[in-house]
Amino acid sequence: MRTITLEEHFATPGFLDGPGRDLKEQARQAAGGRAERLMRDLCDLGDERIAQMDAAGIDMQVLSLTAPGVEQLEAAEAAALARDTNDALAEAIAKYPERLSGFAALPIATPDAAAKELERRISRQAFAGAVINGHHRGRYLDDKFFWPVLEAAESLGAPIYLHPTKPPKPVIDASFGGFAPIVTDMLAGPGFGWHIETAVHVLRMVLGGVFDRFPGLQVVIGHMGEGLPFFMQRVDVMPVELTKLKRPVSAYLRDNLHYTFAGFNFPPTFLDLLLEIGVARIMFSADHPYGSMAKARAFLDQIPVSAADRALIAHGNAEKLFKL
Repeated sequence: MRTITLEEHFATPGFLDGPGRDLKEQARQAAGGRAERLMRDLCDLGDERIAQMDAAGIDMQVLSLTAPGVEQLEAAEAAALARDTNDALAEAIAKYPERLSGFAALPIATPDAAAKELERRISRQAFAGAVINGHHRGRYLDDKFFWPVLEAAESLGAPIYLHPTKPPKPVIDASFGGFAPIVTDMLAGPGFGWHIETAVHVLRMVLGGVFDRFPGLQVVIGHMGEGLPFFMQRVDVMPVELTKLKRPVSAYLRDNLHYTFAGFNFPPTFLDLLLEIGVARIMFSADHPYGSMAKARAFLDQIPVSAADRALIAHGNAEKLFKL
């Protein structure tokens, strides 16, 4: 059975000297062990990555620049770094076209430039889509400022992978502050806040009319849906008479969203996603190198679905959506 993973990360030296410098510094302070290996794996776009994929039974990775991406940078720096990292990714894809694909990093601080970058990567280099790491300095994709990017994505048939990022600082201070710094960082980040932040971002897009304006736009989120499947029924307490949307909120979550594992190898969470969304919009991922490809692959083999549905999750849905 072919396997394609979709939330898989890389970094470049230029990124680690810029917006990724905190990640680099954390690895330096924790030199040795997992942190050192993490940095090696992030920066490897060559034979060692392929060897690890082979060992875990992963046939293809769709790569994206690791968080925090370029979304919080000044416009000129974001444009230059997005171009350089996309160039590096394009070289890796060209070297391993059967094993690697990619999501383009976009300088969304300048939406017209971001739309052009997306068009170039999709039409000339066959990238699978784009990755956007959450808000841009507190502005979300429901803001019409960003709609040129969304218009381009819909026109090109390019899905957007909406990856978590930290909430804006006032939210961190109000909702996650008051603890030891490391506790606040984890609570506002991978321990909880990242996921709620992404769920709120998606709901802002729905309520802001993004999918009424761009009905063909497809967005992918990870971590078994960032909590949204659990609230699938609840969000419809906001009826169309209130929202002024064309459909109930849950309809957009079923028709414009796709959902990946991304390191959430939890059977009850998967079952909730399956029951609420259905198999056709669920896709495999491992969250490499933050998550284990081997553990993700073992989880895929154990989920309680038919062989046909397992194949859809493992590769079929991704092949259809991303034209892989």
